[in-house]
Amino acid sequence: MNDYDALRDYLKKQHLSEFVLTFAQIEEIIDAALPRAAQRASWWDSLRSPQEKMPQREACLDGGYIATRQADGASVKFKRMPRPRGD
Repeated sequence: MNDYDALRDYLKKQHLSEFVLTFAQIEEIIDAALPRAAQRASWWDSLRSPQEKMPQREACLDGGYIATRQADGASVKFKRMPRPRGD
């Protein structure tokens, strides 16, 4: 289990095509403080450097969402990934 399994599980339960969570809400979900790196947009970029294993990115993708840090620097937008045909 990694620190972001709770975020993955939370995302799997969502039905919205997209929504925004503040860093504070994410910290509540994972029951831990986010690292300072979470303030950088690249930390949340689900499509950046896919060969580099990043637990927060894996949790978002496994939960079915692509994450993007918002311009306010304090929240993240989660957008549902398209489901493959036949699912």
